[in-house]
Amino acid sequence: MELYGRDQERAVVEGLLDGARKQRGGVLVVRGEAGIGKTALLDHAAEHATDLRVLRGLGIESESELAFAGLHLLLGAHTDRLDALPAPQARALRAAFGLDVDLPGGSTADRFLVGLAVLSLLGEIAEERPLAVLVDDAQWLDQASVEALLFAARRLGSDPVALVFAVRDGHPFPASGLAELRLAGLDEETGARLLHQHADGLPAHVRGLVLREARGNPLALLELPAALSAAQRSGDLHADFFHLGSRPVSERVERTFLDRARALPPRAQDLLVVAAAEPTGDLGAVLAAGRALDASLDDLAAAEASRLISVADGRLRFTHPLSRSAVYRAAPLSLRTVVHRALAEATTADRRAWHRAAAATGPDESVAADLEHTAQAARRRGGHQAEAAAYERAAALSPTDEQRARRLVAAAEAVENAGEQQRAAGLADRAAAHPHDPLTRARLARIRATAANARGDQRAAHALLVKAAAEVGPHDARAAAYMFLDAMSAAWALNDPGMIARTSAGLTALRPVPSGPRAEPGAARLITAVDGLAAVALGDPARGLPAARLLVEAPGAAESAPGLWERASTHWWHQLIGDLGAAYERARALERDCRAGDAIGLMPAALFHLARAQLLMGRFRDATASAAEGARIAEDTAQGLFAGNLRGVLAHIAAAEGDEDRCRALTRELAAQGLPIAGAWSSGALALLDLGHGRHDEALHRLEDLWAGPHGHSGFALYALPDLVESAVRGGRTERAEAAAAAFAKWADATGQPWARAVALRCRALLATVGAAGGDGAAEATAQGDPADALFAEAVRVHLHDQRPFERARTELLYGEWLRRRLRRSDARPRLRAALELFDAVGAPLWAERARAELRATGETTPVRDREAGLLDRLTPQELQIVRLAATGLSNRDIAAQLFLSPRTVGYHLYKAYPKLGVASRGELARMDLGE
Repeated sequence: MELYGRDQERAVVEGLLDGARKQRGGVLVVRGEAGIGKTALLDHAAEHATDLRVLRGLGIESESELAFAGLHLLLGAHTDRLDALPAPQARALRAAFGLDVDLPGGSTADRFLVGLAVLSLLGEIAEERPLAVLVDDAQWLDQASVEALLFAARRLGSDPVALVFAVRDGHPFPASGLAELRLAGLDEETGARLLHQHADGLPAHVRGLVLREARGNPLALLELPAALSAAQRSGDLHADFFHLGSRPVSERVERTFLDRARALPPRAQDLLVVAAAEPTGDLGAVLAAGRALDASLDDLAAAEASRLISVADGRLRFTHPLSRSAVYRAAPLSLRTVVHRALAEATTADRRAWHRAAAATGPDESVAADLEHTAQAARRRGGHQAEAAAYERAAALSPTDEQRARRLVAAAEAVENAGEQQRAAGLADRAAAHPHDPLTRARLARIRATAANARGDQRAAHALLVKAAAEVGPHDARAAAYMFLDAMSAAWALNDPGMIARTSAGLTALRPVPSGPRAEPGAARLITAVDGLAAVALGDPARGLPAARLLVEAPGAAESAPGLWERASTHWWHQLIGDLGAAYERARALERDCRAGDAIGLMPAALFHLARAQLLMGRFRDATASAAEGARIAEDTAQGLFAGNLRGVLAHIAAAEGDEDRCRALTRELAAQGLPIAGAWSSGALALLDLGHGRHDEALHRLEDLWAGPHGHSGFALYALPDLVESAVRGGRTERAEAAAAAFAKWADATGQPWARAVALRCRALLATVGAAGGDGAAEATAQGDPADALFAEAVRVHLHDQRPFERARTELLYGEWLRRRLRRSDARPRLRAALELFDAVGAPLWAERARAELRATGETTPVRDREAGLLDRLTPQELQIVRLAATGLSNRDIAAQLFLSPRTVGYHLYKAYPKLGVASRGELARMDLGE
C-alpha cells in the first residue's frame, strides 16, 4: 500500500519497529482528525513488520463502558500463556477477562496489577519474536483497558515490543510523557497526485473543487469523488450544487458513507444498523439479531458490494470507523431501540445489560438491576470506570428515589476508586440531593472532602468532614473519629489555629464520659490522637506528642493491621514524633507489604514515607531510589499529589547535594503541577540550597514564608526551623532566630529524640555566638567558658547517638567555623575533619567543599583527598534496587514482580550493572556490601 506524502511519518514508525527488533521497547501515539491517515499508517506498520508478530486492536465507541473489553479483544487469544505469569498477575488478568469471577477473599482485581500483567504477557508473547501492537481508534477504548495498556507502555524498557495507538482529535487520551506523532493534511501537490491516482478522468475544475473540500484529508480525497453523481463527475452541474459548506471534513466524509448506505435495499440498511450497534463484529450475533428485522445473510451481499463492510473468518468489519458512526447515528431512535432489543436477545452478560439499557425509553427496574450486576462484575475485575458507568446508568433507569440515590452513591465511590476525585464529587453532589441515612451522608461527605483536598481547598474539606463527623458520631464513633482525623490533617495543612481548635472541640460528643459506656478502642485511640495533634499545633507538644505517638505506634498502625490504607494514612504523622528509626522501619514494612500484596496503587504513598525517612536520615542514595520509583508509579497511576510530594523529596536531596540545576528544575516541575503543597516543598528545598551556597538572606526569606507566609506549612516548617535559625543568625537578624529556636527546642524536648536535642543545642549555640542565648543548659555548666563553646560541644556529644549524619555534619561544620573565627585553629581542625568525612559519606559535595575550605583556612597541611566515587555511586537508582534484590537470590521474574517492571528490563539493568560493580553473577553480588 502506497502512502502519499508521509515519508517522515513512515520513518518514525519504521524506527519504532526497528527498535523492537533490537530489543528496545517503544510506544507512539499517532493523533489526527478522522480520515487523516492514522489507520493507513497502522496498515503500513503491519506491512513493514513481516518479521514481527503483529497484534491489532480497535476501540469501539459502544464498548467504551465495558471494563477491559478492548484489552480482551486485543489479547484474549493469548490466555493460554497466562500460566507463565506470576500468580497474582495471572489471577488479576483472568479476572479482568472474566475467566475467574471470584478472587481470593472476595477481593477485586487491582487495576494497576492488571497493567503489570499486560506488560508480562506482552513480554511472553514477544519471547519468540519481536512484537508490534497496533491499536486503532484508541480514544474509544474502555478506561480500564487504557489504564492497563498505558501502564505497560511506560515500562516496556528492553522488551522487544513496539506499541502504537491511533487517537482521533477532540477526544481525551491520557498519554502524557509518551512520544506523539501528529498527522496534518497533505499538501496540495500530494493531494492532487492521490486524487489523480484514484479518481482519474475528473474535469480540472471538479478536481479543484474536491481538493478544496478535502483540505488535504486523504479519506476525503478518496471518498468525495465516489459520492459524485454522473452529472457532477462530468462537471455539468454548477459547483454550488456540490459544495458541502463549512462542516468539518469528517462530517462531509460521513455524509458520503451515509449516502452510500441509503442507496442499499431497506433490509440491508437495517442489517448495517445491527452491525454498527454490535461492537465485536460477531457475525453470528449480527445475523441472529437481524432475523428480528427479517434480514438475513443474503442482505449482507449488497452492503459488502458498497464497500461499507467486509466479512472474513466469521467477523464483520466496517471498512472505516466513520462509516460505522455514520450508519448508527443516522438511524431513527425507533430502529435503534428495536436493534438493541434484538441484540440483547442475541448476546449475554455485560453486553446484554448495556443493549437493554440502550433500548430503554424510561425507568425500568429490571434493566437497572441488570446494570447493577454488570457494575458488580466490573468491580471484581478492577474496572472502576465501567462500574461507575453502569451504576450511573442504572440510577437513571431506577423507578424510585431510594434506588436512584443508592446507585449514585455506588457510582461516586467507584469513580473515586478510579482516581477521578472531581467527577466523584459531582456524583456525590447529585446523590446528596436525595434523602440518606447518616452513614451514607458521611460517605458522601468524605468523597466530596477528598475531592476538595485534591484541588487544594482544605477549608471546604475541613467543613465537610467536621459537619459529617458530628452527624455520624452517634451511629459510628470510629468512622466519625477518622473523619475528625482527616479534618485535623486539613487544618494542619493550612496552619490555621482556629480550624485546629474547632476540630478538637468537635470531638466533645465522641469523648466518653466517666458515667457512660467506654468508647470502642479504635475510636478512643483516634480521639486521643486528634486531641494530641491539636495540642502540638497549638503550642503544647509536651501534652500532644504522647497522643500522636499512640496514633502511629498502636496495633492498628503496625504491621499486623488489617488494612494497608490505614497504615499509609497514619504514617503521615510519624514526622511529628521525630523518631526517624521507627518511621523508617514502619515505612519499610509498609513498602514490603505493598509489594508482596501487589498493591501498586498504594506504592507511591509507601515509597514517599520511605523516601522521606531516608532523606531525613541522610541516606540520599537510597532516598533517591525510593523517590524516583515512587514518582514514576505515581505518574503512571495518576496520583498527582504523591508525584508532587516525591518530586519534593528529590528536590531536597538535590539541595542537600548542592546540585543547583537539578534542584531548580524539580521545583519548576512542582510549580507546573499547580499543587498547593508545591510552595512548601519548594521553599524548603531552595532555602537549604541557598544555605549551602551561603545565600543567607534568600534562605531566610524562603523559610519565613514556609513558617508563616502564603506557603506556610507547620509540618514542613518544623524540620526547617534550624535552617531558619542559621540563616537569621548568619544574616544578622538574630531577633528572627530566637522565636524559631524556642519553638524547635520545645518540640525537641517533647520528642525525647537525641538528634532533635542535638540540633536544638546547635540553634542555641548559634544564638550564643552573638550573645543571645538564654535559659539553663550546658552553657551555664562552664562558668569560665564561652557559652557557645559549651553548647556546640554538648550538641556534638549528643549527636553521637542520633540518626541524622547530615545534621551532625552541619553541627560539626558550624562549630569548626566558629572556632576558626575565634582563632582556635587546632581546636577547629578535628571538628572540620569530622564534618568533611560525614559530608563525603552521605554524598553532599557542596557542603564537603565548605568544610574543606575551612580546613585550608586553618592551615591544615594533611592532604585532603577528594572523595572517590564508590562502586555503588556508579549505579543508577533503579540499578541499585535491582542488584540488591538480585543479591538475595531472586530471579529476574521475581524482581520484576516486586519492582513492577518486566523481566527483560530487569535483565537489561543487571547487564549494565555487573561491569560497573566488577562482578559476573548473583553469587558475587551476595558477597558484596551493597549499602543497605
